[in-house]
Amino acid sequence: MNHTSSPRRLGELATHVAGELLGDSGLLIHGLNGLAEAGPGDVSFYGNTKYRRQYEATRASAVLVGADAPPREGVALIRVPNPHLAFARLLALFHAPPRPSPGVSPQAHVHPEARVHPEATVMPGAAVDKGARVGARSVLYPGAYVGEGATVGEDSLLYPNVTVRERCQVGSRVTLHASCVVGADGFGFAFDTEGVNGPEHYKIPQTGIVRIEDDVEVGACTCIDRATLGETVIGRGTKIDNLVQIAHNVKVGPLSLLCAQAGVSGSAELGTGVVLAGQVGVVGHIRVGDMAKVGAQSGVAHDVEEGQIVSGSPAVPHREWLKNSAALGQLGDLLKEVRALRRRVELLEKEKGG
Repeated sequence: MNHTSSPRRLGELATHVAGELLGDSGLLIHGLNGLAEAGPGDVSFYGNTKYRRQYEATRASAVLVGADAPPREGVALIRVPNPHLAFARLLALFHAPPRPSPGVSPQAHVHPEARVHPEATVMPGAAVDKGARVGARSVLYPGAYVGEGATVGEDSLLYPNVTVRERCQVGSRVTLHASCVVGADGFGFAFDTEGVNGPEHYKIPQTGIVRIEDDVEVGACTCIDRATLGETVIGRGTKIDNLVQIAHNVKVGPLSLLCAQAGVSGSAELGTGVVLAGQVGVVGHIRVGDMAKVGAQSGVAHDVEEGQIVSGSPAVPHREWLKNSAALGQLGDLLKEVRALRRRVELLEKEKGG
């Protein structure tokens, strides 16, 4: 069970999520768990009718539910507009991450001309280069590197082996998970047919930066490339999954979601609230409009209108893709039918000619 050492009363939890409590406010809750795993002393949540049977069988003491959920005998309910969100808030309440003590470890390297706020934490093996700045209450875990002239705002977390390269800007309340790279060179080369040693790909200097706005989260092993000129921008509140590639001069709007193994090519622009599902590829120099959604493994080769849902490769409107996908399974039978019809036509033409 997902228990904590500090039990809380159910009434306190209902107040914390602004929910309507149907049950004993004095009931002691020790932790949270899924519907199937929960037992006495646990709170769970039910927000999807696919889990109706688990809801009907759960042994949880209390369940977060929506307005339409039926009552459960012997189980307290907390009715909220969004059970999933309320569950997340209770998880954060029960499992607030420990904040490391402020200060710079003797085993860290901080350049004399860097500025690290006294309330920041720099752990052993982390490095802050010349002219870099780290804000109050930010934490650099072992192996994290903040390059020359780079900035990290307040209350940000840089987990082990994160790299923020020179002059790049990371805002406040940003989380960079292990081994992500902010500010690697963009993939830019010009083909020189008369290179010194024969034809070669001549590297185009990548002179810009990456700017990550506030409240962004970037997953492990994700790469965000610096701009050739100007900025690569990740907008406020955007959340990026593991193993995502964002190329030079890309602009990602606020509150977007980029799922695992998505890739965005150079100078593409994503609007506000865009969702790229897993393994989506977006070609360069196009725009995906505000609130657009792209289905998993899609290849986006042209602009996507605001609010549009697209899928497939090349990506087309989602309903069209569903029809095409359904038809794909019938292609074998259709091909046989066409061949049979073709033979009949040939026979009829021979008979007519005879």
